[in-house]
Amino acid sequence: MDRLDGVALVGVLGLAASSAVLEGAVVAALLGGFLLSLSTWRLRGGRPWEALAWLAWVVTAVAAVLPLGGAPFAVVFFGSMLVGLALLLGSRAGQLPDVWTTGSDSGE
Repeated sequence: MDRLDGVALVGVLGLAASSAVLEGAVVAALLGGFLLSLSTWRLRGGRPWEALAWLAWVVTAVAAVLPLGGAPFAVVFFGSMLVGLALLLGSRAGQLPDVWTTGSDSGE
């Protein structure tokens, strides 16, 4: 866990606590914007898979306020949540290919 993970944890907990005061759509919009900024920072930091994970969680935040019902809501909400989790864990475990660096090791 690095500094950005700590910021993410505190930010998400703060936004979750603000849901007691603010409307659900406002909290979802704030959460989506916050996750989008985290995605940008992960991409800037050279972690593209983690950036995609945070983008998947933006979809999860947006799905919380979309007027979907039943099965479509469950597929979008939980599907994007699981995709984000798989990308984050796969990136941290080194299971996803390095797509960020160019072919400097290819012997050219």
